[in-house]
Order: sequence, then C-alpha cells, then structure tokens
Amino acid sequence: MRRLRLLLSTTAALALGACSDSSDVSESPRLAVFIQTNDAAGNAVVGYGRGEDGLLTERGTYPTGGFGTGIPRLGSQGSVLLSEDEQWLLVANVGSHEISIFGVGDDTLTLSDRVSSGGQFPYSLTLRGDLLYVLNAGGSAPGGSDNITAFRLSAEGTLSPVPNSTRPLSMAHTDPAQVQFSPDGGTIVVTEKATDRIDTYAVGSDGLASGPTVAESNGDTPFGFAFTTTGYFVVTEAFDKVVGQAAASSYRLAGATGIEVISGTVRNGEGDVCWAVITQDDRYAFITNFGSGTLSSYGIGSDGALTLIDAAAARTSVGPLGQGPRDQDLSADGRYLYVIDVGTQRVSGYEVGSEGSLTSVADLGGLPPTIAGLAAR
Repeated sequence: MRRLRLLLSTTAALALGACSDSSDVSESPRLAVFIQTNDAAGNAVVGYGRGEDGLLTERGTYPTGGFGTGIPRLGSQGSVLLSEDEQWLLVANVGSHEISIFGVGDDTLTLSDRVSSGGQFPYSLTLRGDLLYVLNAGGSAPGGSDNITAFRLSAEGTLSPVPNSTRPLSMAHTDPAQVQFSPDGGTIVVTEKATDRIDTYAVGSDGLASGPTVAESNGDTPFGFAFTTTGYFVVTEAFDKVVGQAAASSYRLAGATGIEVISGTVRNGEGDVCWAVITQDDRYAFITNFGSGTLSSYGIGSDGALTLIDAAAARTSVGPLGQGPRDQDLSADGRYLYVIDVGTQRVSGYEVGSEGSLTSVADLGGLPPTIAGLAAR
C-alpha cells in the first residue's frame, strides 16, 4: 500500500540527479506523472507536474543509477509503479537487472535504493503493503528462466530480498507481460504471451507465494490486465499482433488460484493491444492499441461482463502500424488518463467523462524513442 508521505528538506529537494532549471518551483504543480526513459546508457525518470486542468509541465529528469534496454518500449505492463500512499516510486532497470526506489516529493524525486531484481530482465512490479513482487523475464537469456521473486520495502525506502520467495512460471521461457496482486492481496496473477497462459499463486501470511496454478488464456497472447475493486480482472489479448484481432476478456478468481471466464474475447477491431486500466468506479476499462495508434473503451457490468463502447475512444498517432500507444495510467482521483506513444515520442492526457469518454487535455513531445513505463498520481 502507499506508505506514509516522505518529508523532504530543502537539501533533499536539490538531491540526486534532478536536472531542472533554477527557477522557483514553489508555485508549480506538484509532480504527478512519471515516465521511464529506458536508456541503455543510463536509465532515468522524467517527471511532470499536473495542473488542475490536467495540463502537464516537464519538471525534471531523475537518473535511476541503472540501465534500460535501449530498445523502444518493453513487452510488459507495470515497469514503473507508485506505492499506494504515493510515498515511493519503483522503477525496473531492465538492462541492468535492478530495481530503483525513489522517495516522491511534490517537487522532486530522491533516489533511496537500487538493488538486484533477483533474476534477469525485471519486466513488471506489483506492491501490496511493504511486499513487492518482481516479474523477471530471464527466460529470454541463454540458460535463463522466468520467475517471480519477493522483496520487503522498508520505511526508509530500501528493499530487502525475501528468502526462498522465488517461484517459476509455467516453463522456462514464457515471454511474460505482467505481475499483479489481487485486490485482497491473497493472489498473484501473471500473464504469459508466448504460451497463452495465465498463472496464479496463493500468497501466504508470510508473503511467500505457492504455485503456479496454470490456466489457458481465453484468447491468444494475453498481455496487460487490471483488477476491479471487487476482484474481476480484464486481460488484453494481442492475438500475435494480427490487425483487427485486438480484444479483451474478463475473468474472476475462483478461490485463491482458480480463474473463471466472464466475457471471452470481446474484439475492438484494432491491432496489437497492450495495457489495461480500470476507472475507480469499476465501470470502464481503457486499453491501448499499439498497432493502431488508438485507445479503446469498454464498459464493465456489475457481474464483470465486458461491452465495447468505442474502438477508437482516442487516437495518439496516425503513423505507421506498430508505432502507437502502450503505457498508460489514471490519476489518483480518476479524472485524467495519461498515455505515452512510442512512434511520436509524446505523452498525452485525457479527461475521463462520466460515461467513459476521453477528451484531450495534454500533449507533450520530446521524449526519447526508448520510453517504456508510466505511473501517475
């Protein structure tokens, strides 16, 4: 959960790697959107302030101390993560197999720790209280394997490995996309793109996961997913990037490790779907279509059933197929949705309407082509 707010001194406000000008920031909007550069020469987070109208202002660049892949985008959801109380920002340095932790202030980020991820290629992060699970996609390396492994986050912003917490996925090389706690913290879910499987793990009171229990995904290439507060979860289905086949399915947990399909493969006619987010009232899901340059909106019924509302609720790019939006997040109050577009190297913001509509409020360029990972508050 999001931890107690960090108290930053004047000295800390100038600390560790903030590359901003010397102007007075006291009247500037607080830092609210965070984007990972994924630079192989030195990973960093670009921080943006957000105004009451949803507009963004770039505030600074904060080195993580680790390295990215240097390749545009990551094949995952959740490489940048805010704690529930907005105290900490956690960033996966995929190129150097590390996790960096920043203390989050209104005006700056302060690096507090950097540790090995407990495997290779940390693709996705999930945090429940002080318990962090990392999804490592090491199976893509010679002799490597995919796994999840746990850490404890201290009150000082340091990470300590949980002994004997590493668990395999369904096989050594699964091309995994995301790890996520269920709303009650009793289950961990992982999607596997290469195997078309969804793994579940029961989480004990000691924080150790048991499993995996392996289920076949309803549709091909399960990618990103998000939970409602009531425990339903919506999974995007990329169908091997085939144009026109992008879809989403909804599930519910059956016990700690079983899953049941609610709505199977609700297509939107777009291409290469990626991330999923769900509004605070559990009524709408937004998914990014990387291959089409669009965002789709779905309605979620009280029973978890999905209905396509608008296949192209918003458009971030009109360039060639396969160069569009991927990473997205909602502001903490649910008013704004922010998304990065790899092809145009921009971050866009949308106001979320009461019926799930998206109205453009922000559009900023200048990001590096390697961008991968976004978190908002």
